[in-house]
Amino acid sequence: MYIYRLGKGRNFKKILKDLGVQTGGINIMVQKMETVWIYIKDIKTPAANILKQDALSIGADLAVPSGVITCEKDYVDALLIATPAQLKTLAKKELLQPFGLKYLAKDLENFLKESKREIKIMGVLNANEDSFYEGSRFQGALAVKYIEQMIEDGANIIDIGAVSSRPGAKDVSKSEELKRLEAIFKAIKEARLYEKALFSIDSYTPEVIRYALDSGFKLINDITGARDERIISLARDYGVKLCIMHMQGTPKTMQNNPNYDDVMVEIDNFFHKQIKRCEELGLKRDSLILDVGIGFGKSLEHNLTLLKNHSNFLRYGCELLIGASRKSMIDKIIPTPVQDRLAGTLAIHLKAIENGATIVRCHDVAEHKQAISVWEAMN
Repeated sequence: MYIYRLGKGRNFKKILKDLGVQTGGINIMVQKMETVWIYIKDIKTPAANILKQDALSIGADLAVPSGVITCEKDYVDALLIATPAQLKTLAKKELLQPFGLKYLAKDLENFLKESKREIKIMGVLNANEDSFYEGSRFQGALAVKYIEQMIEDGANIIDIGAVSSRPGAKDVSKSEELKRLEAIFKAIKEARLYEKALFSIDSYTPEVIRYALDSGFKLINDITGARDERIISLARDYGVKLCIMHMQGTPKTMQNNPNYDDVMVEIDNFFHKQIKRCEELGLKRDSLILDVGIGFGKSLEHNLTLLKNHSNFLRYGCELLIGASRKSMIDKIIPTPVQDRLAGTLAIHLKAIENGATIVRCHDVAEHKQAISVWEAMN
């Protein structure tokens, strides 16, 4: 007889199937083979006591601070530790409980709706001369050649923008933005490149976005997070996807001492509000993509917190985009010039994929294709 311990990231469903376990048994057992940690902020103390007892009754647990049992404080933070199967049972229990626990129950149910999706690579092209990474800057005929190369290298999506969003970037007029993009859009349309990949417009100018959509683009990448209703309306009217990114401040000011009481709570609340706004204006949730905005009004600690807890945002049922390609957070961890940050980029993006990201925005398509293919084989 031999034994060995199974590592993290194993395909337990396949292992059970290979063992010959019946389908019904597989579905039950898989739910018991993963542990989920859910941080609960500002829960009413009586609710925490009820939730802990309910969790213990089904084999799960709730970590709470001392003094909860005597309700020394009105509100506390807590950590729920459970398997997916236990979460399912707990959600049903809490639907019948007071102190706001029925709302918590609905959130727990949303966490159980996570689904496996194809990982897509979004290649970046900047039609300007001041983006932070020189290797992504192309114009005219060279831009078209670069697009074709990215598609050949494995890009599913091509993201094109003409205005730099690096910290401290200058404003660009609408006419200048259009001027930088006109020749590229015309070439894409004439060569019907939009039949080979999905094209994304990286802009928050409605007139530029409309021009892109008329040129065959199918995704709006809005770094301002759909704050302009005209952009939401364009996505709805053209039947295209909209990526909502979180940014604190503007590109000019965003890195001037970014501050949050709790970065996870604030960004979660932002997505909740913006998704609701989009739905009210007629844009369906399955048309939305969420981007936490690594480096957009965040310190290194904020970025790391978001990456470690990225799977939280799967609760909304939207695809998650990660875009940390060659960003300064790598330099803050280990001083590295922009041109040498590929290794750090891959480390960040693979961690984000592990935690739910399905669209990876990057400057190095071929290298990401290789890394993601190997990662998928191991998982």
